[in-house]
Amino acid sequence: MHRFLMTISALTVAAGLWAQVKVAKPEDHGMDPERLARVDAVIDDAVGAGNIPGAVLAVVRRNDIVYLKAYGNKSVVPEVVPMTTDTMFDLASLSKCVGTTLSFMQLIEGGYVRLTDPVKRYIPGFKPWKDPETGEEVDIILRDLLTHSSGLSAYYDADLFVKRFGTNQPDSLVNVIATEVERHFRPGSDFLYSCLNFITLQHILETVTGERLCDYAESHVFAPLGLKHTCYFPLQEDLRTPSRHQELLPLVAPTEVQSDGSVLKGAVHDPLARLANGGNSGNAGVFSDAVDLSRICMMIMNQGRALQDKKLGFSGADTRILSRAAVRLMTTIPSQNAPSVGRALGWDVKSEHGGLRGDLFNPETTLMHTGYTGTSLVIDLDTQTAVVLLTNRVHPTDDGSVSRLRALVSNIVAGSILY
Repeated sequence: MHRFLMTISALTVAAGLWAQVKVAKPEDHGMDPERLARVDAVIDDAVGAGNIPGAVLAVVRRNDIVYLKAYGNKSVVPEVVPMTTDTMFDLASLSKCVGTTLSFMQLIEGGYVRLTDPVKRYIPGFKPWKDPETGEEVDIILRDLLTHSSGLSAYYDADLFVKRFGTNQPDSLVNVIATEVERHFRPGSDFLYSCLNFITLQHILETVTGERLCDYAESHVFAPLGLKHTCYFPLQEDLRTPSRHQELLPLVAPTEVQSDGSVLKGAVHDPLARLANGGNSGNAGVFSDAVDLSRICMMIMNQGRALQDKKLGFSGADTRILSRAAVRLMTTIPSQNAPSVGRALGWDVKSEHGGLRGDLFNPETTLMHTGYTGTSLVIDLDTQTAVVLLTNRVHPTDDGSVSRLRALVSNIVAGSILY
């Protein structure tokens, strides 16, 4: 009975918050509403083809949401539940941007770390890259981690990790990265997308601040922004029961059905984040919804400042999360890296993974990132336009596809901009 009442209470609170959300008219922000509405057909086609069970789309222009819509179903297992615009999604690797990167930029502007600091300064014994021909050793630095130019392997097998060390052993994971994981090339010379880069950044942040990443991000980023449906779900030791934010669980979209028939919901899908790091992880673990992510996009387009916005339910005072200088640094491709890297700090700009930008957004001014579960963000700083596309393509099984859908939606949004 208590659980039932808690669920009803959570839904009532959520409904009360979302009653405040007011969407602006596209035409009032220089966008053609008929062209923009074309997104409905392409997303409905993806749902109909079985590529995704459902989706939520938010389109941001300057400081307003001009389009907000839910499509298809939130879940199909164990029951069919229609998608709603307040659904919270497992962001997967979008956590690298909205959790780890924004937090880390605060450390940089606060004078706690430098981009040129070697990782071994914070993790003693962290192996350098060693030239196989000359024996020259080159330290991996923080900039290498943030731009995926460290050369660290892309991932570490979670089942092997659990077999060796058990579950929820973050220190063991960092030690494996520091001493065992292969370094594939000279740092800064090439691009290799790696979850291990951001797990390493997590450990550095926790060493410097004395706080877990999930706690730091929530108190220094999410709460100051006034985000209502954005959090980590760090787990208990048994890796089944979320220990925090239980009132938000009814809003969460489920992901993959597990081998025992259970469905992941409120437990991060990424195996290393869930099994090795217990839900508090630098590479994945944040859950959020379209309105909260829109506010993050607005903050970045406003050069670090989040404005009071009663029409979206954010009634607090204007809040600066990052300095203008920190946002400029975060959104710029470091000149020290080889051109093949193509990454800004925590964000993609011109790497080989940039297809979600589509064909029309400016490749010089557009930030973007994807999440394995089917989430994505595209932010064009030039036109002050953002596309928040959230799907749970891994529900009920990990075989949905959204790569083409992301590009099509980006093209429609960019093509609807008149001035």
